[in-house]
Amino acid sequence: MATSANDVRPFASPPAGWDAPPRPTTPSAVLDLLAQARQGLTEAAALEAPHERYATAHLAALRTAAAVLAVRGRPEASPRGRRRIRSAWEVLPEVAPELSEWSALFASGAARRARAEAGIRSAAGSREADDLLRDADAFLRLVEHMLVLQPRLPRQPPAG
Repeated sequence: MATSANDVRPFASPPAGWDAPPRPTTPSAVLDLLAQARQGLTEAAALEAPHERYATAHLAALRTAAAVLAVRGRPEASPRGRRRIRSAWEVLPEVAPELSEWSALFASGAARRARAEAGIRSAAGSREADDLLRDADAFLRLVEHMLVLQPRLPRQPPAG
């Protein structure tokens, strides 16, 4: 049971029973971003310093978001909109509304990641780093299913 807003995690898995063969049309740049994200999570898991683990896991989540934006993103239509720089976490809900909760979760950790990347050891403790590592892994798995795997409903048993 969640005791606070920080304990609530977005849905991480596709529906049970989905058979998901690889989607042949996933661009190689997207596959590269997902591979970099996976490698980042592996590196983060091996880091002992919590602030470094946090920063590395958050960067992996950012690469995962970049993969979604590479597939679904579109250029800003208005000249005024193109002048304003927005974070991936601001744009992601516009192109993938189903990832809005994930975007909010990772956006809330961006300032902490910046402090951690600046070498501030108190930026993240072990629990925060481990929680973010798990969340980034769940986010990556969900996005891999969205972008790389083509979900199909389970086969129905023969009638009779």
